[in-house]
Amino acid sequence: MSVPSAQASPRRTYLVVDGENIDATLGMNVLNRRPAPDERPRWDRISAFAQKVWSQDVVPLFFLNATSGQMPMPFVQALLAMGYRPIPLAAQGSEKVVDVGIQRTLEALRDRPGDVLLASHDGDFLPQIEELLDDEDRRVGLLGFREFVNARLAELEEHGLHMYDLEGDADAFTTLLPRVRIIPIEEFDPTKYL
Repeated sequence: MSVPSAQASPRRTYLVVDGENIDATLGMNVLNRRPAPDERPRWDRISAFAQKVWSQDVVPLFFLNATSGQMPMPFVQALLAMGYRPIPLAAQGSEKVVDVGIQRTLEALRDRPGDVLLASHDGDFLPQIEELLDDEDRRVGLLGFREFVNARLAELEEHGLHMYDLEGDADAFTTLLPRVRIIPIEEFDPTKYL
């Protein structure tokens, strides 16, 4: 009697979102003020982009700081409705709880098959990203505003890190952001500026 072979699960992309970092970079570096609701990223577009990048299912993980004991329930419910897994973390002291949670998640992904797309600009994830890139069978990407990505992370492009822009590549915004950045001519769309 033959034993049925276990079916291999389909390859996945783990979308790991550092929501605090994306929001802070948008507010402090791009807008120079707190973003209005219509200026924030459309998270459904980001998960759809993550699915298109490597044409596979996405496990979208959204990390939140819940140290205050409060959760933004309308936002959490919206994330759930879009298929995200909100991960609200709390710390006792001044620990960077979201960063620690993401670092642990990236470390845990070393032992799992699948690709990783990190939405952040933060250099605190450099060691974990380098380790993930050491696996030749794994694709690793970074999603953010290219001009604000940590310089050491940006250098990893030479070692296989795929860089994607939130606005240009993922089309995560419904309005044109007031960014001054270098635009490759093949990506230039004059209608966005008229």
